[in-house]
Amino acid sequence: MNTVPRLWSTVAQRNHRQQGAARSAGWYLAVATVAASTFVLGCSKQEAPAGGPRVAEVSALTVKGQTVPVSFQFVGQTESSQQVEIRARVNGFLEKRVYTEGSFVKPGQVLFVMDKKPFEADLQAAKGELAQQQARLTTARANLNRVKPLVADNALAAKDLDDATGQEQAAAAAVEAAKAKVAESTLNLGYTTINSPLAGLSSFAKVQDGAYINATNNLLTYVARLDPMRVNFSLSENESLRLREEVKKGLLLAAPRDDYEVELVLADGSVFPARGRITFADAAFSQDTGTFLLRAELPNPQGTLRPGQFVRVNVIGFSRPAAIIVPQRAVQEGPRGAFVWTVDKDNKAQQRPVVAGDWMGDQWLVSEGLKDGDKVVVDGFLRLAPGAPVQAKDVPAEPLPQRKTAAQPAAASAQGAAAPAGAANAAALVVGTPGGSGAQAATGGAAAPANADATQQAAAGPAANAVYFETNRSRVDATGQARLHDIAAAMKAQPAAQATVHGYVDASGSAKRNGELAKQRAQAVRDALVAAGVPAERIVLEKPANIVGGDSGAKARRVDIVLAGAR
Repeated sequence: MNTVPRLWSTVAQRNHRQQGAARSAGWYLAVATVAASTFVLGCSKQEAPAGGPRVAEVSALTVKGQTVPVSFQFVGQTESSQQVEIRARVNGFLEKRVYTEGSFVKPGQVLFVMDKKPFEADLQAAKGELAQQQARLTTARANLNRVKPLVADNALAAKDLDDATGQEQAAAAAVEAAKAKVAESTLNLGYTTINSPLAGLSSFAKVQDGAYINATNNLLTYVARLDPMRVNFSLSENESLRLREEVKKGLLLAAPRDDYEVELVLADGSVFPARGRITFADAAFSQDTGTFLLRAELPNPQGTLRPGQFVRVNVIGFSRPAAIIVPQRAVQEGPRGAFVWTVDKDNKAQQRPVVAGDWMGDQWLVSEGLKDGDKVVVDGFLRLAPGAPVQAKDVPAEPLPQRKTAAQPAAASAQGAAAPAGAANAAALVVGTPGGSGAQAATGGAAAPANADATQQAAAGPAANAVYFETNRSRVDATGQARLHDIAAAMKAQPAAQATVHGYVDASGSAKRNGELAKQRAQAVRDALVAAGVPAERIVLEKPANIVGGDSGAKARRVDIVLAGAR
């Protein structure tokens, strides 16, 4: 009875011992495998040859100081060079608006017509009054002619002659008053036809047809001249002082003759194709904003610019001597500021802290931390460490961004394009007079440094100044007068100074007309100097010079004043 349970117990114990043995064998096999792996790895490490740190391969640029053109950018707003309010000069009913609102209108084009009938009636009444007074004058004169011989013959008293004379004179005065009334009525009738005084873009009509016009609502619309277009921008006092200090220290070079160009960047980032020049600088700071107002004019023959646009204004003409330029990717930021990796004479990497200045396209102007001959790493930074050996591959310097010089559109001259009149005098205030607002230096370029030939000009001998005129005009404007006033003051302070004045003859168009215009402009400059107190014998007028190929078109609108004998 107890045989079967005992048999099953024996079988169970045997199976348990077999499973335990199997688990023990697996454990020993795993331990042996790990040990073998450890041994193999240990042998591999022992067999690896010992060597030094790997040499990093980098691309390096050898920097060299160079004179680079820079521009300074400001925020400006466009305004019309001549915006005229169109107002009614007489009271009456507005009969009809003739022009199309928002269209371009020509000088003399009819814009509005008022009801003429009341004014025609007034004119007829004035003419009738004139005829009546003329009849009275005729009678008075006839009576005077009859009285004179009778008084001479003692047939009438002298009092009768006096009365006849007075009546004749009163009748003559009444005729003159009647004539004035006719002239006034004629003017009022003419004022019922309202014309545009200039070519420009018209605005909407502020008064509708049929409305009664009087002194309270006589503003009908306005017309804005689009060519040339003005741009107003401001300088802060701090910015002006900083620029002057940099010029004084030689860190920044001003343009020759303070002749700066102005370039506009529109809201979408595009650059307006035509450039202008600074034509006006305010005489004082704004007490409200503490800024100094400058104004530039530039041609706008296609009407692309409209009054009221916000634009960025690049003032071009400055340059920085001995400037160090590196690609932007070479400058990195660390806990202590900007730095670059350099390669020393032992071909080892070193960190160099730098002061990064202005951007020039995709390059950076470094104002401090680098000098001529330094090798700056531009690619391959990841494996660099201070003192690590490197193998540098020399790469050429990247070209500076080039500014395209925009040609002045031909249509600009037909509309009286922006003239750089007195530009040098006004632009000098950018660095010579405190001014303006939050200027952000933005480097960029011109095809060549603005004052690359400043040394040659300084060594050329006599000092030269320029006054610019508007297209097809020979009148010196306000900014030109200010420029000539400064020249006259310098000449009066140096009695030995002599001025040679000559204009330029444009090669295009009528040579005879251009020659006469150049002569008239030079004479206008001479007359302005004489009016400012310079003796006429100290001013010499020379024959105008011809414009040659490659010269700027603005040169034909310029008159040079060359001072000799000035200390």
